[in-house]
Amino acid sequence: MKRFWTNVTIDAERVVRLDDRPVRTPGRTPLALPTAALAEAVATEWRDVAETVDPRAMPLTGLANAAIDRIAADPTPFADGLARYAETDLLCYRADSPPELVTRQAATWNPLLDWARDRYDVHFTLVTGIMHRPQPEATVERLAAAVAALNAFRLAALSPVVTITGSLVLALALLEGAAGADAVWTAAHVDEDFQAEEWGEDYLAIEAREAKRREFDAAVRFLAALG
Repeated sequence: MKRFWTNVTIDAERVVRLDDRPVRTPGRTPLALPTAALAEAVATEWRDVAETVDPRAMPLTGLANAAIDRIAADPTPFADGLARYAETDLLCYRADSPPELVTRQAATWNPLLDWARDRYDVHFTLVTGIMHRPQPEATVERLAAAVAALNAFRLAALSPVVTITGSLVLALALLEGAAGADAVWTAAHVDEDFQAEEWGEDYLAIEAREAKRREFDAAVRFLAALG
């Protein structure tokens, strides 16, 4: 779609408007945002369009579209999908060697699991290796309840954080302000960073990581704008 508008405004219902016409989601619902900060951030993406709309340059609009079209009408299935990451959380699967990696995982991940234990009154089963072992049923249920309590916009933003990091604990720590974005990103890439230090990285791996970081950062901005 080519740019056809001159002015981008926000109305009293926090709907982004192009020359006084409301922006609509792919499902044809007006793009109404829950906070003034998010409305302004999304409006800025539309103001920054040069000649042609590029969805890749408008990640906040994409997350808002997902919240409105895919999640809001029935958030339970979406929340359930995110909650399943509690059963295989990255932070619970530990290396048995080399010692440097074992130490780094423990130093980075244990404080985050301690926070989750205190915050949700849960326990975690730690696993050496990659063979699946179930987490306590109460842990899965309580973390699932925390996810189910979120509204559609928070669920939309939480989704890329969970899928990129492979950790529901990390995503909840970010959401609740227990860990900053850089700390969460570093925790999610302990293994990858260690391997890169040992063996180096090829350019394809670097490009893939940079793309994931852009998606991650967009989700972080979206959450921050929700307040």
